[in-house]
Amino acid sequence: MTRGNQREKDRERAQARGGSKSSKNKDDGLTPEQRRERDAKALQEKLAKKAAGGSASAGGGGGGNSSNKK
Repeated sequence: MTRGNQREKDRERAQARGGSKSSKNKDDGLTPEQRRERDAKALQEKLAKKAAGGSASAGGGGGGNSSNKK
């Protein structure tokens, strides 16, 4: 019968910890289309930065032609 109290305490702890995880899926007030545009722009900038700075690296890190990705 003592498990009831432990269960309640555990729920409280989980809620306290769960607050930080919910910030990952926070609502930023954008529509799905706006979010797609924002993410696409960020990805293009990231790829341009990688292409400009990583062209001299010998290792590759997976390599391949990224122009066929959509």
